[in-house]
Amino acid sequence: MNTRLVIFDLDGTLLDTIGDLAVACNAMLALRGLPQHTYEEYCHFVGNGILRLVERALPEPLRTPENVAAARADFVKYYIDHIDCHTKPYAGIPELVSELTRRGIGMAVASNKFQEGTSKLIARFFPGVAFAAVFGQRPDVPLKPDPAVVEEILSRTRTSKDRVLYVGDSGVDMQTAAAAGVCSVGVTWGFRDRAELEATGARHIIDRPDELLALL
Repeated sequence: MNTRLVIFDLDGTLLDTIGDLAVACNAMLALRGLPQHTYEEYCHFVGNGILRLVERALPEPLRTPENVAAARADFVKYYIDHIDCHTKPYAGIPELVSELTRRGIGMAVASNKFQEGTSKLIARFFPGVAFAAVFGQRPDVPLKPDPAVVEEILSRTRTSKDRVLYVGDSGVDMQTAAAAGVCSVGVTWGFRDRAELEATGARHIIDRPDELLALL
């Protein structure tokens, strides 16, 4: 492909964040005296932004706009202070990022996590890495699978679509890549399974970070 740019999803792709997401969401539920959820359940709650995460965690009768907004605020307050207690890069990711840097291939992050959390995690776990863009959820920018964030990255980096790999762990990511017209790479080490990646049209599927190098 003669790849010039790799765009990464964050949660479930670069970083295993589910432990801190689960703890923060359960803390929000505990404040309300509500039932909590398991690690496995949270793997299916994430992927569409924090608002949808807390909405899914709340009992259905409580999913009013007012309740969801209040729950999100409590979640964010707890999460931003405990964001890296359990989070860590997946095995092989630091080495992959180093190798892409060595080869002069650009990198960017496109996440549905709120911007403050996205920026804090990238700074914490990838200090000194010159990402071309680090974008999380921002006001007036649609969440993935809308391709707006990818299109913004392509415009900023002046990269043509045929020189881009978009790497993610979920169907949302594969749909985002398709909507943006770039090549999708699904990863199996994240929160979702191979069947979801196949069903949503992943162009390539890899089981280890170093396998990405063969697709460049």
